[in-house]
Amino acid sequence: MEYLPDSNARYKDVDYWNERYRTEESFEWFGDLTKFDHLLKQHVGTEENILMLGCGNSALSYDMYRAGYTSITNVDYSSVCVESMAERHKDCAQLSWLCMDARRLAFPDGVFDVVLEKGTLDAMLVEESDPWKVSESAARLLHQVLLEKTEDDVLKNVCYLYPVNGIQRFLDPSIYQNIIFCDKKACIDMKVSRVLKPGGRFISVTFAQPHFRKGLYARAEYDWSIKHYHYGNSFHYFLYVLTKGEELSSEDAALERRLLVEAEAPPTNIRFQGADSEDFLNNIGL
Repeated sequence: MEYLPDSNARYKDVDYWNERYRTEESFEWFGDLTKFDHLLKQHVGTEENILMLGCGNSALSYDMYRAGYTSITNVDYSSVCVESMAERHKDCAQLSWLCMDARRLAFPDGVFDVVLEKGTLDAMLVEESDPWKVSESAARLLHQVLLEKTEDDVLKNVCYLYPVNGIQRFLDPSIYQNIIFCDKKACIDMKVSRVLKPGGRFISVTFAQPHFRKGLYARAEYDWSIKHYHYGNSFHYFLYVLTKGEELSSEDAALERRLLVEAEAPPTNIRFQGADSEDFLNNIGL
């Protein structure tokens, strides 16, 4: 494959994505909109304000625009991607494009009805070796994206040009009319749960099955409930709907408690028996 990196760690490297987006026209992770549109319609209204997290060069936003969705803000930390997508869709006034790190969302509280990601969180977890037990560093990274506020690190990775008085247009408005960059000092660092309105939904599309992924989402402090669906025929993908302001189900609350207990438990020391000096197999009567 032309764009296959030499190691999975490259999927977390913005330089890899910038180089890839210079030549790759489009790529769809986990299928296009037609594969899960029947699920999306149940949870996203066409008039709602939508944030596309880690949009990449996917056609998802454009396909949603053509399907009647009227307000989609697309963010990606690759400046090459954002400039390319803004020019490609310059005639779509309902689509705006921002160069921004998903870990440092420059929006105030409660501005979006829906935050949608497709494969973005998976790319952040590519170096995990054990799907049953996510490393502490990966768990912290996801927590940083979903909730944590770090004022000292506000917008370190936000690309911006000509920042004056906060949010500004970028370059020639006749070419890049829908691309927005931010002034570091004027933007507020908020995370997914915080930028959602009450009753808003975080929708996550992934290949991760519920017994692997729900443990990362089932936290009372995120202030949301969890539903999940699957789509696909020979291979299933999963769509999670996390609704802000709803309590975790009893099952998911129990999952959170169990994971907290396991995290606080001391590590188990496994002792192996030393090598036996005798040939014990010869002593077994068969």
